[in-house]
Formats: sequence, C-alpha cells, structure tokens
Amino acid sequence: MSGTSSRMLALLSLLQSRRDWPGPVLADRLEVTTRTVRRDVDRLRELGYSITAIKGPDGGYRLAAGSELPPLLFDDEQAVAIAVALQSTPSTGVDLDDAAARALETVRQVMPSRLRHRIDGIRFTDTAAERRVEPGVLEAVSTAVRERRTFRFDYGAPTDRPPRRVEPHSVVTRSGRWYLIAWDLDVSDWRIYRLDKMTPKFSGGTVFTSRPIPTGDARTFLAARSKGSVSDNVWPCYGEFLLHLPATDIAPWLGDGELEQASSSVCRVRAGSWSWAGLVAWVIRFDAPFTILGPEEFIDAAARIAARIAEPMLTTHAARHDVDDSSARKRIALPDP
Repeated sequence: MSGTSSRMLALLSLLQSRRDWPGPVLADRLEVTTRTVRRDVDRLRELGYSITAIKGPDGGYRLAAGSELPPLLFDDEQAVAIAVALQSTPSTGVDLDDAAARALETVRQVMPSRLRHRIDGIRFTDTAAERRVEPGVLEAVSTAVRERRTFRFDYGAPTDRPPRRVEPHSVVTRSGRWYLIAWDLDVSDWRIYRLDKMTPKFSGGTVFTSRPIPTGDARTFLAARSKGSVSDNVWPCYGEFLLHLPATDIAPWLGDGELEQASSSVCRVRAGSWSWAGLVAWVIRFDAPFTILGPEEFIDAAARIAARIAEPMLTTHAARHDVDDSSARKRIALPDP
C-alpha cells in the first residue's frame, strides 16, 4: 500500500475514534502538515466519506453520523471484485454460502454510498459445486500445509482401515473441487486426495522437510495426474483427425486440444486422451464424419472399436430371422464394457 493510502486509512481511523478533531492535532498525529490533512480529507470526500469541516480558531473535521465504521478504502474495480468473489462462493466448492452472503452485506455497509450502489448493481446466481468441502476441513488441511506438519485423516466411506498418514504439500482447487497433494507415508509415493472425502483425525503432527514435487509445482502435478501421466502435463495418447464441422461447433468442446480450420466446413484437430479408445470416443461424440490422420495406434483402435460395435449388430440382425425377440436377447453377446 502506498504512503498516501496508508495515511488516509490512518486519518479515517482517527476520525472515527472521536467526534471532533482539530486540524493541527490531526497533522501532529499523522506527522504531516495541516495542508496535507486538508488534501487527504478532500480525497476521502471524493471516495464518498462524509466529512464536515468544523469552524473555529484552529479549524477541524468531523466524520458525519452513519460513517463511524471500520475504515475501508476501495476503488471501483476492487468493489466489483469483492461483489463477484463473494457471490461466486457456491461454485468454489466450500460450504460457506451463508457466511459469504453475510460478509457481502457487512462489506457493503462499510463502503461509501457510491461504491455501495456499484455493488448493489452486481447481482447474479451462482451454481453450487457438486461436492462441498466443510470449512473446518479446508482450514485444518491448509494449516498442516502451511506449518509443514504430518496430517492424518480418514478417507471416503467409514472403514476399519487406519487413518491415512501424509506429508501435505499443497492444496489445489480445480473445477469446483479441492485437492490435497501429499506424500503418503504408508505407500512412500505421491498421492492426490479430495478434501470433500476427508475427515481429519489428528492435528499437530510432526514437522517434516518438504520433498520436491515431481512436476515442480502442485498445479502442474494435478493436471498431469488427471491426464494419466506420471511426471509431465501431457496425455498418454495424442491423435490427429479431420472433423467435418465448422470451427464454431468444435471450439466450445475443444478443451486443451488444438484446432486448425482446413475449410469452411472441415477442421484439422489434434487432441489427447487417457487411451486410444478414449480418443475415439472424443471424436465420435460430435456425430459428424471424420478422417483419422494418425498415428497408427489411433487408426487401429478405431478399427477394433468399429468391429466390436458391428459384431453384435450383425448377430442381432441374424437372430431376428431365426427366433423371436425374447430369445434373441438371451443369445446376443454384448460387447465388453
């Protein structure tokens, strides 16, 4: 915070501490000149704080009734950020909806009228995350991460299994879910745990020395593991294909894939997936003609899947000519899941 902003906060704090303040006394307390006090008072008025001048030999200032609140100085963008952040709490995945609503109302009350009106104009409904994390769990895990202390917790449905023992590295949020990246002491390997499945058991574990995370940082590690990779933020399988759709129909679902428009109705796409079969599924979900360009593993996987789909279809067609529908259902072999 700049010196001017810090001084204005101090001035506002003094003005709310008692009814009247002579100008020279304020200048002495702030270690500035009376002229600087006048300028700072004018700045506070520009921000919307109602400060009246007191006539007299020395002159002075008074914070108007209704303004005797904790000093908060926000510009317009900061006010908008607060309104958006607090109203977006449901999608964060932390069960703090009521607390966020109260916090927004509290912050609103301590802002000047101009910024209150700005906040009041920002109203929207946020979609709650599928899984919610208890605030106490988030606090306990975050404290263990910050203090570098071993952490114990039950995970998932209640079982007879002993609590997990980990060295917590980082808390990461992704798509409304909260994760703990930790070194599991029982398996001597890195693991990822969801906070909404945790029940902390013990606090105040032993202090440990942090280990280097394989990918260098927790966010990259989570992204890599979500793609089935051990050390790099890449998919195990990548393929290229021509998809007979305009770019506007593909782009919203592209994810981290790459798209190049080959013509007005055909795009060249490079995408990745957990497996070659998963990559085939990625393509056919568009329900549009496509041509696989490579690699060979991708082409072979598509051929195998096409054969598996066609086989029960042919069996069904033959069965309809030999037996009634009920018997056919018993005879048809479904493809492997």
